[in-house]
Amino acid sequence: MSNPDFDKNELIPAIVQNVDSGRVLMLAYMNQEAFNLTLETGTCHFWSRSRQEIWKKGSTSGNLLNVTAMELDCDSDSILVFAKPVGPSCHTGKESCFDSQAIEVKSAGSYRE
Repeated sequence: MSNPDFDKNELIPAIVQNVDSGRVLMLAYMNQEAFNLTLETGTCHFWSRSRQEIWKKGSTSGNLLNVTAMELDCDSDSILVFAKPVGPSCHTGKESCFDSQAIEVKSAGSYRE
């Protein structure tokens, strides 16, 4: 795998997907250090924008994300992380951070130029 382009952006979005179900679990950010720690340990590490520090997902809750693979997008500025979760991924105790706030979208019909 190539490396993310941290020269373009210090923080890169990391979308975590359950490798077994395909469900999107969460979105967090990685800097170079978090990315390297994730590669070295096989568990997700992220950069906390609020605390301004590295955090290992599950370090206090035990709800780890064990990484099976990672892919970069075409611009090398986003990471798709495939993981096997150990427990819920959301701090609310839900499986996914995308469990609670559905947005209703009205159909706009088909797109035409």
